[in-house]
Amino acid sequence: MFEEDFLRRALIAAPAILFALTVHEFFHAWTALRFGDPTARDQGRLTLNPIAHIDLMGLAMMFLSGFRFGWAKPVPVNPFNLRGNWRVADFWISAAGPLSNLGLGLIFGIILRILFALNPDIPHVAYQFVYFCVSINVALAFFNLIPIFPLDGSHILRSILPESSGQFLDSIQPYSPIILLGLIITGGVWLILGGPVSFVIYLFAGV
Repeated sequence: MFEEDFLRRALIAAPAILFALTVHEFFHAWTALRFGDPTARDQGRLTLNPIAHIDLMGLAMMFLSGFRFGWAKPVPVNPFNLRGNWRVADFWISAAGPLSNLGLGLIFGIILRILFALNPDIPHVAYQFVYFCVSINVALAFFNLIPIFPLDGSHILRSILPESSGQFLDSIQPYSPIILLGLIITGGVWLILGGPVSFVIYLFAGV
């Protein structure tokens, strides 16, 4: 029974998660190029091929967690290549990933609404897949907006805070992954994000 449930969840969740992570990293790379940094493009990361973005440890964690947690390879950015104000560039490069996931969540939410409007009795597996595409993208967007290193939110926070705060942020950076891991293990992430994530999923999908 466990193997059957695991396989069923894998067939539904794995493609949705890989697509969400791929689009997330692609838009980091695309935005970096727009601001003058070709590093990600030159390393083959400006692509929607999920193989280019797979992190083996993140992929293993995805399977071990039952498709509830995982990550892709971070897109490399060389700040010395960025044109204009580096704070503006860093803000938009960092925000591009979460914004792309919110966009995907909205698109899949609209698709789900259309499917229900055309046929309320859509096959359960089709409903599950599209709904999961909505929920994983919204959850991924909000998770990455947490202002803890190495998440996108930490870069966004640094780009909008005064320059004088940089030294303090640098001092706590070594402890940030431990704090983040603690929040994940204890369920603190869902305690913080559960309400907003659920609201946006309902807003997009209507269910």
